Amino acid sequence: MAKAKMDLSAFVGKLLEEQDGDTLREGIRVLAQALMESEVSGLIGAERYERSGERSSYRNGYRLRSWDTRVGTIELAIPKVRTGSYFPSLLEPRRRAERAVQAVEASCWRPITGEHP
Repeated sequence: MAKAKMDLSAFVGKLLEEQDGDTLREGIRVLAQALMESEVSGLIGAERYERSGERSSYRNGYRLRSWDTRVGTIELAIPKVRTGSYFPSLLEPRRRAERAVQAVEASCWRPITGEHP
C-alpha cells in the first residue's frame, strides 16, 4: 500500500529545492495545518482515524479561512468538531490579519500635531 502523505521533513526539503517565490508561504501553511491538527487531536482525545475510549468528540470536516500574513494570504483548512468548538491558537477571532502586522501599523501611526519627531 502506498503512503498517503509525505512526511513533513521530506516536504520541507522538496520546497527548499524549488526556486519558487511561494516556498515560504507554503511552508507556513503546512506548519499551521500541522499545528491545528495537533491541537484538535488533543482537544478530542484521539488522532485521526484512531479508536479511543478517551475520545470526547469526533472530527467533522473543515472550513476554509483566509489568513493575511507578511508573506501573503494563506488559505487554511480549519478542522471542525461535532460537539463543542475549536478555534486555532494561532488566529484571533474575527480577524484575518496576523497580530504583528497590526502592531507595526499602529506604531507607525501618530496624530498630526505639527511637531516633528
